[in-house]
Amino acid sequence: MELHINTYGTYLHVKDQLFEIKMKKDGKEVKQHLAAHKVKSILMGKGTALSTDAIHLALKNNIDLLFVEYDGFPIGRVWHSKLGSTTKIRKAQLSASLQPLAIDYTKNWVGDKLANQQDFLQKLKKHRKGQHEYINERIGKIRSLSESLALLEGNTIASVSDTIRGLEGTAGRIYFGTLSTLLAEQYQFNGRSFRPALDAFNAFLNYAYGILYSKVEKALIIAGIDPFLGFLHRDDYNHKSMVYDFIEPFRVFAEIPVFTLFSSKKVKQSHTDKLQNGVRLNHEGKIMLVEKINQHWEEEKVRYHGKNQTRLNIIQLEAHQFAQSLLNQEA
Repeated sequence: MELHINTYGTYLHVKDQLFEIKMKKDGKEVKQHLAAHKVKSILMGKGTALSTDAIHLALKNNIDLLFVEYDGFPIGRVWHSKLGSTTKIRKAQLSASLQPLAIDYTKNWVGDKLANQQDFLQKLKKHRKGQHEYINERIGKIRSLSESLALLEGNTIASVSDTIRGLEGTAGRIYFGTLSTLLAEQYQFNGRSFRPALDAFNAFLNYAYGILYSKVEKALIIAGIDPFLGFLHRDDYNHKSMVYDFIEPFRVFAEIPVFTLFSSKKVKQSHTDKLQNGVRLNHEGKIMLVEKINQHWEEEKVRYHGKNQTRLNIIQLEAHQFAQSLLNQEA
């Protein structure tokens, strides 16, 4: 179970070795109790609070404790002190970042991202017979960009990074422009917008990406990868650069549930709040989105290397595979 605590004034503490959640509802105090072994992660939003006893119980049970902004973007976390990372893996990661090997990894991640965009658009054709020609044309453009990416060569990642970003950015504009066109008119949007989002679709997608960032970071750290040492996203970004690199093939895990909510017309005006310069997902919208994401990531299973796996398990397995490939390069 993943706890999302984002209602203003909610307090998380411990009672009788159980997590106790206190919140106000209709003027009355409501309490909920949860056993630690049932909780995998806790996300604390702004305006909420927790006790040191709750932190200790989370650490004892290796529960990921994450602090997020209103839009779901992770700003910090508390980790158990006994992590599975090794110095050898991180040395190999640093070595790879300085070699042409970084280009290969980056091309694979971005290439998989573009392939997933094509696959998703291909699936959307099924119930949109009148738009087959349009969707095929858009898929063809992204495929052409993928082919250009595959042919790209260089001596260092710095020598090709601008080209990779250009190809990736062009593909993204085509992809999201297509998604917008395939939605009902009231849901259509004008490209990507971030903080703040300028429309409901981007508000939902930004929050979904924020949750995904935290999952990818956790998977990398468990596998022994340094989340700050990136290849395409370099150290001078002052961000968790490897998270932004490694997340690319998995962005579709956030995009599919968000698009599904909008295409099925589940999203209402009551799910977002207007800001002075944009739109923000509110409590009701977050509840609906998190339920859809949990279903897509943790309940549904897909084939992966001949076995049925949840999408979250796939991220973790890919992180371990990346770590092992780095060690194999050093052997």
